[in-house]
Amino acid sequence: MTTAASTSRVRGILASPRVRLLALTAVALVAVALFVFTDLPGKWEYALGLRWRTVAGMVIAAAAVGVATVLFQTITANRILTPGIMGFDAVFLAIQVVTAFAIGPALLVSAPAFASWLVELVLMAGSISLLYWWLFLRRRLDLHVIVLAGLVLGVLFRSVTAFLQRLLDPDTFAIVQNLAFASFTSVDRELLVPTAVLVAVAIGSLWPIRRSLDVLSLGESAAISLGVEHRRVVMHVVLAIAVMVAASTALVGPVTFFGLLVANLAYGAVGHRHLRSIPAAIAIGTIALVGGQFILARLLGFSTELPVVIEFAGGLFFIALVLTGRAR
Repeated sequence: MTTAASTSRVRGILASPRVRLLALTAVALVAVALFVFTDLPGKWEYALGLRWRTVAGMVIAAAAVGVATVLFQTITANRILTPGIMGFDAVFLAIQVVTAFAIGPALLVSAPAFASWLVELVLMAGSISLLYWWLFLRRRLDLHVIVLAGLVLGVLFRSVTAFLQRLLDPDTFAIVQNLAFASFTSVDRELLVPTAVLVAVAIGSLWPIRRSLDVLSLGESAAISLGVEHRRVVMHVVLAIAVMVAASTALVGPVTFFGLLVANLAYGAVGHRHLRSIPAAIAIGTIALVGGQFILARLLGFSTELPVVIEFAGGLFFIALVLTGRAR
């Protein structure tokens, strides 16, 4: 009886979302410590600085993409949609191709990192925010119609970009293709602080509306009935998503399925309350990126890029969600 009672008590503790969140945070910290402090070479000062920079880029990307996906799935009430459907990756690649045409590949590569990051951030976040402001607040269209508009525009950008890429010479095409894939290990140091500040401000702006976010999960009609200013809150969330995804994409490049994987794992671990699911998404994203890079590069010694593995796993997870009908 005593053993059964103890087992039941332990299961009850482990079932607590708060305990699971603390456990995820602890695992994330362990992953960071292992990545930074194991197998340091003789000149450890340089290696330590390089590793901290890599970890910082991964944590920023994990926070931005994970939180943005949780928020986007909240306002759309769909667990298989991600901010990528808004066309961020298409706009990002279009910027690279048009820039290569306008100033040439040499200037594209040698342009100041902060200037390139700022231009990409403003164009991506500005275009998406303007589109949603005009369609959602001015024209007062339904949110799902606006998501469809974003999807169509994303397809348009991808088609135009694919056409322009065919006109590039092989060297320029190789440069543009290299920029089209995410890289978590070659983050520019001077971009870390401004990106971290933007992501932190965007996440911090959600604190006053944290309870409204939980109500939004019930649907538009229920949220309005419970006194939530639906359009104002949704536009606030869209702006936060635009800033986070644009900043992350400009820092490390576009990712497609990473946010989908992280968000759904967070729901499974701590539930749908945003006070827990948002930090859980950050912790799981950190574990996936930092822990994944540690296992892939240090333990297994593979030269495979981590984004390839994560996107493959995320793609399989997406197919599983569709086949099992757990989109909502």
